[in-house]
Amino acid sequence: MTVDASLAPIDGIAHEPDNTPHGVVVLTHGAGGNRDSPMLVKVCDEWASRGWLAIRYNLPYRRRRPKGPPSGSAAADRAGIAEAVALARTLTEGPVIAGGHSYGGRQTSMAVAGEGSEAPLVVDVLTLFSYPLHPPGKPERARTEHLPRITAPTVFTHGSADPFGTLDELTAAVALVAGPTELVAIPGARHDLGSKTSNVPALAVDAALRLLA
Repeated sequence: MTVDASLAPIDGIAHEPDNTPHGVVVLTHGAGGNRDSPMLVKVCDEWASRGWLAIRYNLPYRRRRPKGPPSGSAAADRAGIAEAVALARTLTEGPVIAGGHSYGGRQTSMAVAGEGSEAPLVVDVLTLFSYPLHPPGKPERARTEHLPRITAPTVFTHGSADPFGTLDELTAAVALVAGPTELVAIPGARHDLGSKTSNVPALAVDAALRLLA
């Protein structure tokens, strides 16, 4: 893992492969977390082991304050995501994959969908971990309006015990996405995707590579 000066604008940390990278993956964190989330570290390690440059980075609100929930404009966070993808494109001639955990994944998906007046963010694969389909216990508040505008291949990695959406609810939401999709179900996992029986990073990376192919 390295902290490179070129990653300073996105407060990023790179996981470098042994040889020339096949492409670049940029991943960000959930609402209460940061780039050092154990899940992000493990997923980036997995991507690097497959020959990809993997970067985990902090969203703009986390760059402003080390703790606490998202503050300020979600549009500003999406601008930070677009900045990370633009930076990734300067580092490779290969594919660029983007996504994140929970809030970070949701905002990345909204950027890819072209939320509001924003131009759609172009990525080769979108990879979402624990997509927060609705607030816990409030399935009527589904966060799905933008999903039909997503045309990029999209992976949803989701735990069967996640209070932010059941697997049945998520399956219905995934069907709204216009592009190719794959749902990676993790039995027994909650929102943090911790599992003693499933290799979550490997399963998620496998799915992303299938969609890329």
